[in-house]
Amino acid sequence: MKRTLFLGCLCGIFLAACERLDNDRTLHTGENEYIFTLEDIAQLLAVVPVGDSQVDEVRDAVSASSDNGYDTEYTMKQLFLTPGAGVGSEEAGTRVEAYPVPLRDLLSEQVRRTFAGTRAIDPEAFLDQLSSSDVQIYWPYSELFDDYRTPVVTFDPGDNSVRNIGYLRREDGTVEELVVDEEMARERPVWVINRNADAEYKSLEMRRREDPDWGQGGGFITPGTRGTSSRGNYFQTLVLRSFQANRQFDSWFAGGSEFFVKCAAVEDFTASTEAELKLYSPSVTDFLVVVKRNQVGKPVDFNAVLVSEWTGMLDNCAFMMVEDDGGSLTSWKCSAMVKYNSKSYGFEIELPLHTRDDIVWRGALTRTYVERNSGAVGHFGDVDLILELI
Repeated sequence: MKRTLFLGCLCGIFLAACERLDNDRTLHTGENEYIFTLEDIAQLLAVVPVGDSQVDEVRDAVSASSDNGYDTEYTMKQLFLTPGAGVGSEEAGTRVEAYPVPLRDLLSEQVRRTFAGTRAIDPEAFLDQLSSSDVQIYWPYSELFDDYRTPVVTFDPGDNSVRNIGYLRREDGTVEELVVDEEMARERPVWVINRNADAEYKSLEMRRREDPDWGQGGGFITPGTRGTSSRGNYFQTLVLRSFQANRQFDSWFAGGSEFFVKCAAVEDFTASTEAELKLYSPSVTDFLVVVKRNQVGKPVDFNAVLVSEWTGMLDNCAFMMVEDDGGSLTSWKCSAMVKYNSKSYGFEIELPLHTRDDIVWRGALTRTYVERNSGAVGHFGDVDLILELI
């Protein structure tokens, strides 16, 4: 049968990969040492007899991730430990009892069957590594589907391709190979095996829930009476009202875009002597904004506080947006300026970023620009923002 041939080839691929790992020391460097590739996991998952219950499980997980401010993703860590839970969920999925046979059970059974009797790969070690890896199921456009069609399974080729091979399990157990592109993902369920890039960071939505200053539970930040700082001076608050990404930065196989927004300013600056300048240091606002593929080109309300106490003595603030692509950690050395006795004073800052990040925009937001353009759309590279002083 076609399935038998597929399993035989699959086992052969794993054995060859394991042999390369044993013989090539360069593959043993770095934090992510895996005895499998994304393609290997896609092929394994394609053989699993996924039914309505498993589709429900994945749908619940990716929906929870999306509600928590992340992409429509289901990490292997959650798949094995808390079926149905999304990224950012602290507890097990609320519908675990609705999954009589969780996907982890079917996948585990398939791994044990595939490597039964082989000496090169220990099935239990394989499962332990998979469950603790950064591998995940990404379901683009999942919100478009409410049916239970068997998903096509593919993987991120990692080369910015727009097409890739995919696998579809038929009712008779055979596996068909297909060419998968983004248009197919809009027309039928497609599960992409890729790596998670944002689970370790708190999304803007998660921060909103924890900190009322970001907006109660993600609610709208409204102007009230004029604010008074801890030093008795009047101030305004600089808010990022909306965020619109005008293009997709990565291949669709890699998921949506993860933007880090960083703003540094000397808040509540009211020095009356030069000696008091030394009492101030910049504060940095840093948060993650995930823009799903169906949100590209659309303004999305965020209502996030950038500078909580914006006084008339602020000359400018440092502002940077990057789209996360990893790499080694580096920084942008910049400054935030304040004005005292008609003179400007700079406070040095280092805002972190990674060497492979796409720098969307970085520079100084001057007080004049912010005040004159409050509430208007501003163009920052490939992103449009509405900044508002309230």
